[in-house]
Amino acid sequence: MLLRDIERVFDPWREFERIERELRRMEKEMDRLLAEVGFGVREEYPPVNLWTNEEGAIVTVELPGVEPEDVDITVVGRRLTLKGTRKPLASDGVRFHLRERWDGDFTRSIELPFRVEPAKVEAKYRNGILYITLPRAEEEKPKKITVQTS
Repeated sequence: MLLRDIERVFDPWREFERIERELRRMEKEMDRLLAEVGFGVREEYPPVNLWTNEEGAIVTVELPGVEPEDVDITVVGRRLTLKGTRKPLASDGVRFHLRERWDGDFTRSIELPFRVEPAKVEAKYRNGILYITLPRAEEEKPKKITVQTS
């Protein structure tokens, strides 16, 4: 009974959840303030989709205007990191009338739902989309348990 009373008064996970809610609130407030002064809503770049199954994961990354040799992909533990550069398309002396696509360096890290086999990761680039295949580490694959009868 005493331990349960202590846990009710001091629950460290409850404090972490409170901090997470406060950080999310602050992020929304920052987005609102940036939009008010004309900076728009912050977005992650490049946009990413992630699919998983029992064998692994597939990540697709939208990288229009980025050359494949200008992208570095690393996997450490459960973290996939993409770094790259989009080079300017326009040459000197050109004056923009509308410019919505930026150029420059980018970095994007994604926490994967499981560990992968880094040596077996494959990446292909087609029509501005980067496809990354991440095989699930053997120890992370679901194991079928046979029920024995007596």
